[in-house]
Amino acid sequence: MIDRTTEPVHTPPQLLGGPWRTVARVLTEVFQPPIVVLVLLLISPAIESGFPGTMWFGLLGALFVCVLPLAYVLVMVKLGRITDHHVSDRRQRPALLLMALVSVVAGLFVLQLLGGPVSVSVMIIALIGGIAVLAVVSAFWKMSGHASALAAAVVIAILMFGPAWLPLLVLVPAVGWSRLVLRAHTLGQVIVGSLFGGIVIAGLWWLLRELML
Repeated sequence: MIDRTTEPVHTPPQLLGGPWRTVARVLTEVFQPPIVVLVLLLISPAIESGFPGTMWFGLLGALFVCVLPLAYVLVMVKLGRITDHHVSDRRQRPALLLMALVSVVAGLFVLQLLGGPVSVSVMIIALIGGIAVLAVVSAFWKMSGHASALAAAVVIAILMFGPAWLPLLVLVPAVGWSRLVLRAHTLGQVIVGSLFGGIVIAGLWWLLRELML
């Protein structure tokens, strides 16, 4: 069986080193999934009355969706059980994503107990669907989590706030490019991740919003 955990990425040599690589690394770090999802959860109550006073519910959701899973990853990296905080080794992703799924479900339960805004729950349920699919796919293929999270966030922001936010779309290929330059993914993994986030996760959020709000 061929191990495809580190498939080669065909990127022009002039884009692999020097300042281009620095730009790519900055984009990858700034727009890593925990940060993107945290911002998304903070703005999620904006479609209901009471915002921005309800942002703290989004922050509470982010504790379970982003902060606790990331803290677990950092501890595992320090213990040498995970390669890096981006979890570059595909084989390490399914178990980590399942742990994140448990944390996310716990966060949803806490929000329900506190009577949090439905909009935050809608966002978390959509993310649960995305994480579950990523956990399954990661067992045999390394779809880009960066591309999935960012594409979902950008499309959801446009659906929430209107066409004035369309310029955010430029971030999707920019971050996808950064993953290629850093040889973290193949072009196919970036494209599929972007489509999955922008169509499936964002589409699930839109459907849940229509049904629950």
